[in-house]
Amino acid sequence: MGIGDLIRELREAQGWSQSRLASEINRAFGTTLTREYVSRWERCRVTPSAFYLRALSAVLDVPLQVLEDDVKRRTFISDVAATAVAPVVASDLLTEGFAARLRGGPSADAWESKLAAYGTDYMSMGAADIQRRVSGELVAVQQQLDNPRLWSVASRLMTLYAKTFPGSDGSKAVHWYRMAAKSADESGDDQARVWVRGRAAIALGYEGASLRVADTLADQAMGISERPSLGLLNAVMGRAHSAAIRGDRATALAMLDRGRRIFDRAASDEQTSDYAVPWWRFNVFASLLLARLGDERGAVEAQDAARRELPASLPRFATHLELHRGLMLARSGDKAGGESYAQRAMDELPPEKHSLTLRMLMDEIRT
Repeated sequence: MGIGDLIRELREAQGWSQSRLASEINRAFGTTLTREYVSRWERCRVTPSAFYLRALSAVLDVPLQVLEDDVKRRTFISDVAATAVAPVVASDLLTEGFAARLRGGPSADAWESKLAAYGTDYMSMGAADIQRRVSGELVAVQQQLDNPRLWSVASRLMTLYAKTFPGSDGSKAVHWYRMAAKSADESGDDQARVWVRGRAAIALGYEGASLRVADTLADQAMGISERPSLGLLNAVMGRAHSAAIRGDRATALAMLDRGRRIFDRAASDEQTSDYAVPWWRFNVFASLLLARLGDERGAVEAQDAARRELPASLPRFATHLELHRGLMLARSGDKAGGESYAQRAMDELPPEKHSLTLRMLMDEIRT
């Protein structure tokens, strides 16, 4: 579908004639656009300028019927716009979407490079910064979903986008995790299907949020493929955390043991990417799990192992380990001491480095 078809669908979704669309733009922007010129856009005789792209995105106001007949693709852009922080942001996103359609968008390899960069940025950037950037990427990649490989890209971007919302907010984070899983299914790429589900499971399990969803996604990942992979490792560790929070010690420890076996075969050398699980990060997962189970000796061993290899460029994860110790103190009966210890660690971390997950850990320590 070309840009002309897209403009026509957006116009017709509003129930407007070509003359009405021209009038709305003229009224809002003081222009002298004619019905004939709108017709030329829709017949692809002329391409709207950057100015008119912005005008179109503003007056058409993001209807659901944006792309072809596929329901997933039709609702994709409206979901992104619905979670944007302001109408101006939504307008900018739509402009980016139109522009991406005109340009044809990045190649699949270029998108993979973007994903790699975001995986690294996520480890040190704040959630708000990542959210603003990724929302624009989602609108852009949505224009290229004729290519199954880009459904895989979109699913991984959605998983990252979900991580920028509090896991306890099921209407946002869980919605995006589920959409990511469906998008991965569209790609036909089992590796992506396992990874997005596993990443969602470990995120929710680690945060102690939406545990039924975490279990469902973990079980789906394990059902898709038993081949050792980072996605499977995340799924198993997410299931372990969910079991620990529910008080199912036997299942939690069995999953931890299974996770160690998968790690031995699938561990990554990359140290600073959200798409990687090196030794230090596996021990961060294990540290919190064992702290939740009340295994102080095992938790301390995991914390020490993580610290030995944790890159100095990732202070947020060092704070995670300190909060795990605060949780251990609180669970041992010293609630005030545990909360004080954890709060000092939070105070030492620059506020711009704080994450939603750290705040949820603080809440767990307090309760």
